Amino acid sequence: MASKFAPWALRSGGSALRSCARQQRRAFQVSAAARSEGLNVHRDTPDNNPSIPFQFNKQNLSLIEEVLSRYPSQYKKAAVMPLLDLGQRQHGFTSISVMNEVARILEMPPMRVYEVATFYTMYNRNPVGRYHVQCCTTTPCQLNGSDGIMKAIEEKLGIHHGETTPDNMFTLTEVECLGACVNAPMVQINDDYYEDLTPEKTKDLLTALKEAAEKTGAGGNAPGLAGEMGKDEVSGKPTGQKQPNALKLGGEGYSAQGANIPAPGPLSSRVSCENSKGQTTLMNEPPSPEQVFRQDGEL
Repeated sequence: MASKFAPWALRSGGSALRSCARQQRRAFQVSAAARSEGLNVHRDTPDNNPSIPFQFNKQNLSLIEEVLSRYPSQYKKAAVMPLLDLGQRQHGFTSISVMNEVARILEMPPMRVYEVATFYTMYNRNPVGRYHVQCCTTTPCQLNGSDGIMKAIEEKLGIHHGETTPDNMFTLTEVECLGACVNAPMVQINDDYYEDLTPEKTKDLLTALKEAAEKTGAGGNAPGLAGEMGKDEVSGKPTGQKQPNALKLGGEGYSAQGANIPAPGPLSSRVSCENSKGQTTLMNEPPSPEQVFRQDGEL
């Protein structure tokens, strides 16, 4: 009788083992990656479409000639990055019309220009305010309080990441490492770095920038405080001369026409990126050559 049940027992035992084995296996499923279109897809808008004409001004055309002279004629497409930068500085952002004009000048397919403009994040694909505030929140800044800096900016301006104030004065962007880790936390505003920040200093800086733009007549409709047309101090009429860059490096800051702007760099007692606690190494006099080199003549 046992011999009759043995085959069944073996079969049922094997089935149970296979069932257990199936239950222990986990099926892995790969879902479709959800990627943002913000960096690599162009959508026509009233402010950014191919029908809006763009041409480089006379000054930038002369700069383009100088840039192109650095490259062999058959490789002038290598100048695509500096030309895109010139277009952005003139137009305020790297629009589709700017990219098309760069492609025309460099005699290269527009798609090749689009590839560059969508790869590098320093090319702003959409309009930004006069002051583009880029707050770094990568690890060194985060460990030193960048969350508080970001919150202070949002409270002061009433906007969040990727937004622009209604007066077009400020645009806020949260960015990755800007390479000033020793002076964290920091922000980049247009071309300048402001470092060793606190929430209070950050709010004071934004207030100073806004007041400077208003007092110098530089509203929120054009990028950058520098380069506004100067005025005669007596008559107040335009002189036709560009003002020097107000955001200058070094010193205590900039003061003119009632505007006061802190100098870029550390907003602390530091001058550069030296140790904030003072010198801690190389405290003794350096050794003399007699102490460093062998005196037996072998070396």
